[in-house]
Amino acid sequence: MNKIAVVYWSGTGNTETMANLIAEGAKAAGAEAEVIPVVKFSAERLSEFAAIAFGCPSMGAEELEDTEFLPMFESVKDVLGNKPVALFGSYGWGSGEWMDTWKAECETAGIQLAAEPVIANETPDDAASQACRDLGQHLAKVA
Repeated sequence: MNKIAVVYWSGTGNTETMANLIAEGAKAAGAEAEVIPVVKFSAERLSEFAAIAFGCPSMGAEELEDTEFLPMFESVKDVLGNKPVALFGSYGWGSGEWMDTWKAECETAGIQLAAEPVIANETPDDAASQACRDLGQHLAKVA
């Protein structure tokens, strides 16, 4: 099975843009990719996918969105098994500290991160857009 889920929460559309670019990269590499808003994803869907990219922008004091994204992520993180996982998201202030914290929490939980997280300051520029496509291609190869 070479199907990838790109699960995201987006407040301004920047992280959604990143999700679509990741799916584009995965499809270009021959994988099937489904872009899924966080409210439509749950642990029950994990078996449908060989790899998962999770995307959430920085919120508040450099943290994950806590009303929709964080509860979903907390409900799936202990049952991901050996699935390759990637992280991505956008930020509008600070230095991207939320992603460093999220990555460290995933590693502590034993989540298999397939690649370095991809972040974008506000709307993804050309470099961030290409990094998203590359991440999708990489997930297609490791799925």
